[in-house]
Amino acid sequence: MTAELGPNRYGKSAIRLVRVDRSDDGDRVRDLTVAIALEGDFAASYVDGDNSLVVATDTMKNTAYALAAEHLTGAIETYAAALGRHFLEDSQVSTVTVSIDEFAWRPIGSAPDAFTRDRTSTRTCVVASTRDGVAVDAGIADLVVMKTSKSAFSGFPRDEFTTLAETEDRLLATKVSAVWRYLDGASVDYDASFEAVSRTLLDVFAEHFSVSVQASIWIIGQAIVERHPEVAEITMTLPNLHHWLADIERFGIANDRQVYVSTTEPHGLIQATVRRS
Repeated sequence: MTAELGPNRYGKSAIRLVRVDRSDDGDRVRDLTVAIALEGDFAASYVDGDNSLVVATDTMKNTAYALAAEHLTGAIETYAAALGRHFLEDSQVSTVTVSIDEFAWRPIGSAPDAFTRDRTSTRTCVVASTRDGVAVDAGIADLVVMKTSKSAFSGFPRDEFTTLAETEDRLLATKVSAVWRYLDGASVDYDASFEAVSRTLLDVFAEHFSVSVQASIWIIGQAIVERHPEVAEITMTLPNLHHWLADIERFGIANDRQVYVSTTEPHGLIQATVRRS
């Protein structure tokens, strides 16, 4: 029996980076966690212990800080692409994948230099750069949303292990993770597109009647693909954060969809991709 090296990559993860943009109108805080991964001609480092072509991961970390001074002036996707171009200057590198989470800080009142961390969601991107082109995925994570009406779940099969009651009026809560891929070669204002896609996601979630989480993914994804021509596809992952009616009627107290028990585990987990046909 012989062994051979399969697909491989390496890089630097969890690079914490904060940039403050200062102006007379007030400061802006950019708070990022960056990961950089390289693929290419690195087999010798694994099988021969030869590090002559290995870009040190400490160098990746330092490069992330250095390029932030010039390139982290707009969208995180633009900054990620600049990192990709930089590492592709080394001939042994074939693919650079840069993943970024951006955490929002909001001004406190009218103070120009005081902020509070906005934990309602996280903006994400994954930019994969090669010499043939760039694939850009944008996204949003940890976005907790709830519908207190216009949600149902019924008509599912039943067997001897089914205890879930059918309902035409339930509370629906979920923590949205959505990733959308931009069309190859599309000219995109990434900041404007992120805001617009996020708004469509929230508006359609609020407006539609949900017969299931599966149907909600389709309705929301279809609306995003139809309304935003720069988006090629969107993948949504929705855990069903269950809220069960609390059993207080045994105490002689009516519970007309008012008091719930909130649970996070176990939970249903539904995922699907809606793409432009």
